[in-house]
Amino acid sequence: MSFRTLGHVRVPAPGLILDDVRGAQKMLAGVARCTPMEGSRHLTHLVGSPVHLKCENLQRTGSFKLRGAYIRIAGLSPEERAAGVVAASAGNHAQGVALASSLLGVRSTVFMPVGAPLPKVAATREYGAEVRLHGQVVDETLAAAQQYARRTGAVFIHPFDHPDVIAGQGTVGLEILEQCPEVRTIVVGVGGGGLAAGVAVAVKVLRPDVRIVGVQAEGAASYPPSLAAGRPVALESVQTMADGIKVGRPGDVPFALVEELVDEVRTVSEDELSSALLLCLERAKLVVEPAGASPVAALLSRPESFEGPVVAVLSGGNVDPLLMQRTLRHGMAAAGRYLSLRLRLTDRPGALANLLGVLSVVDANVVDVSHARTDPRLGLTEVEVEVQLETKGPEHCAEVRGALREAGYRVVS
Repeated sequence: MSFRTLGHVRVPAPGLILDDVRGAQKMLAGVARCTPMEGSRHLTHLVGSPVHLKCENLQRTGSFKLRGAYIRIAGLSPEERAAGVVAASAGNHAQGVALASSLLGVRSTVFMPVGAPLPKVAATREYGAEVRLHGQVVDETLAAAQQYARRTGAVFIHPFDHPDVIAGQGTVGLEILEQCPEVRTIVVGVGGGGLAAGVAVAVKVLRPDVRIVGVQAEGAASYPPSLAAGRPVALESVQTMADGIKVGRPGDVPFALVEELVDEVRTVSEDELSSALLLCLERAKLVVEPAGASPVAALLSRPESFEGPVVAVLSGGNVDPLLMQRTLRHGMAAAGRYLSLRLRLTDRPGALANLLGVLSVVDANVVDVSHARTDPRLGLTEVEVEVQLETKGPEHCAEVRGALREAGYRVVS
């Protein structure tokens, strides 16, 4: 493959990568699914033009990662295959490498953080990888995997910073053009940038008129400062529930392509991610992880700014059940459908019954009640009560708070 210099790094020209994407599509036939595209009536109404969801959450292993991992491993020499492969991941890349290796008859070792969700660890093992738990954060896990590669000669399979991986992920873009040839805007989540770079190459070379919008979580948004600097910039810290795009530094190869081909990179908040995940579950009947819901979060945030038809790539659905529970509750709170309040009451018989009576009048459904009597901040005759309520939206939340104030209750939070 011929390379040219773009910015500070040598990368293949987009036209050459497109040839590789087409080759990858042939190699992935019978391996990766051509995932369905579903229309979203709710998002279509918000945006004012058709919105379609590209369901990579329904891909084998639950995310797009199988595509790039398979193409990368399939391209190894017989000697490299004999040495085995090693990867580091908290979940999606781990499962993609494990299954791709098993399909190709290559031994795989995957390093995962000690705190990785148990379902993801179990799935990676079931796909055939030897799993080693190491480190509390992904950076420590990555260092351990790279050290293992140096020690054993195993080939390190990077999750996004390699042309073969980008070519594999680019097959998502080819499928979008085949399934929705009238598309005007494609919205895709961005972590290290492999998926966005691959989709942008496949689409922009064939359809330069299509707008590509990348989306990052506010707490892990490495691309905006990197694009401003003209080179990959590492964040000092990353913090987001969206572990699939929780990457502190763009990859060199994908960054160069994103810089050249992606029209815009936006950020979304944790509240917006939670609301998007809730919408996917309730309205589209799709289980999507926070990273996979990031394009939907962008659509919810500024629906008027997208030219349709729009395709939003739901990149994965591997969400830990405990995280799903917390995220859905967070999303319900952001939508005004879940309200948590702490109130000070006089500690006497009937006080709680009176409070519940007020809540009943305004039709707030009580989910949980807890008491605190020993807090040093409380007066001698005071008790603090925390109530968890199901509500019907922001206006209903305001009505509940107003009714409590009128009844003389002191709402602490």
